[in-house]
Amino acid sequence: MDTPNPKRPCLVPSVTSSIENASSLPIAPGFNQSNIDMTISSFLSLSDLPLFSSPLSIGCSFDRVLDKVIPSEAGTSHDEFDQDRFLDRTLQLASLLYKSTKRYIRKRATLQNSISWPLLPELTIKVFSMLDTKSLMQASACCSMFNKCAMDRVCYSHIDLTTAAKHVDNGVVCIMIHRAGRELRSLKLGSISPSAGYTTSLLTRSCLTPLTFNHGFAGGLLRSLHLYCLSMMDSKSLSPVLSACLNLTDLKIVGFVSGDRLNPVEQLVSLTRSCRLLENLFIESYIAANSSLLEVVDNCPNLISLTLLRFRLNDSIAQKLIKGFRRLKYINLSSSPEINGSFLRGLGLICKDSPLETLILRNCYTLKEREVLQFLNSLLARDFKSIKLIDVSSAYGLVSDGGKRTFEPRFPIEELTKERSDVRFVAIFESQSSLLSSRTGEVYSDGTSSGSSNYSSEEGEHEEEEEGQEGQEEEEEEHGNDLE
Repeated sequence: MDTPNPKRPCLVPSVTSSIENASSLPIAPGFNQSNIDMTISSFLSLSDLPLFSSPLSIGCSFDRVLDKVIPSEAGTSHDEFDQDRFLDRTLQLASLLYKSTKRYIRKRATLQNSISWPLLPELTIKVFSMLDTKSLMQASACCSMFNKCAMDRVCYSHIDLTTAAKHVDNGVVCIMIHRAGRELRSLKLGSISPSAGYTTSLLTRSCLTPLTFNHGFAGGLLRSLHLYCLSMMDSKSLSPVLSACLNLTDLKIVGFVSGDRLNPVEQLVSLTRSCRLLENLFIESYIAANSSLLEVVDNCPNLISLTLLRFRLNDSIAQKLIKGFRRLKYINLSSSPEINGSFLRGLGLICKDSPLETLILRNCYTLKEREVLQFLNSLLARDFKSIKLIDVSSAYGLVSDGGKRTFEPRFPIEELTKERSDVRFVAIFESQSSLLSSRTGEVYSDGTSSGSSNYSSEEGEHEEEEEGQEGQEEEEEEHGNDLE
């Protein structure tokens, strides 16, 4: 395209503006749309003449017409101004024709895709609704047909922006929530990767505010909310969001921040007051817990799964939590530096009819061998009939009676295997690379422990040994590798 004319710089913006807003141009008196359409149709229906090479080409015709309309002799300034306007108008018409042609090409491609695509739009939307958010965005960029299907609200029922955490800001979250509308059921924000830390996120404390718009229009039916390493998202900014999400049943906060000069336990309790329907609660934070934490029992009476990672809570509070939640099936108190296991003493009698199935106490630094042994004995006495899994794995071993640490605890594995074959007991001590596990009458070891280890597989059980390791890996994946 020709370079701009320096004599008329002021006309360039007006041309661009008129091209982008062609519908806003004033209609001249006597304008007849039908005549314009016929003129353009006749122009586009010209026979297949050579375009550029011969004197009969359309390009040469354009040159001759411009030479006749605009004489080469210099005229008055008024004539030059009219000529400039004429040239600008010519460029504008050429640009409009170019853009219209491009739009038609896209429209034609969309029609061809619609014909060749084997699925109905309803089924395509159904398939797109099963994609993760990143894949959905990639599919929507393929063609206009996919983009139209990907704009359906159902496709944004489950929003996961953790895979592109470095590039997600408040605007992206707002757009996603707006597209989902009342169909929003789950939302994940932040960076799951521990190496990403807290400094790479572009999100601010107001990133979830769109959930509260229009009296909680988008957040009213939200069921699951997962937040990872959002340092700016403190309890003060999160409280009104949870108040708008009245149907929330799953809440996960990794790196809970209470805010300046605020008691973290009281802030956590305050947040749960708005979550009466909560069934799954996962909080990871360095919090010194006190008796106020027990108020969560009254705030969330329907809780089924409770995970409190790195909480500094004592055995008394742990026992009251298990006793208070009548429907609790899963509890994870891993990485607690103060739990020694005394809360397990008598727990079988107090909660004999408890539905608790899974008890996770990984990397509890002060966990005692004797307390775990007494708990296993209570299982042999048929207490805790519903229990299915106990995990006391630790990189620090267990505290023995002498105060020293042991990586080869003495547990009644054979008796537990015979009497409670339905129970899976796991203890992985990385320092000795030893694994003991009882399940359906089988004892597994990873085969790397020393010859003096009290727990080792018998000869000829190598296949069972590998199955035991695979089963343990599946169990770790199932519980989300919380220690990581």
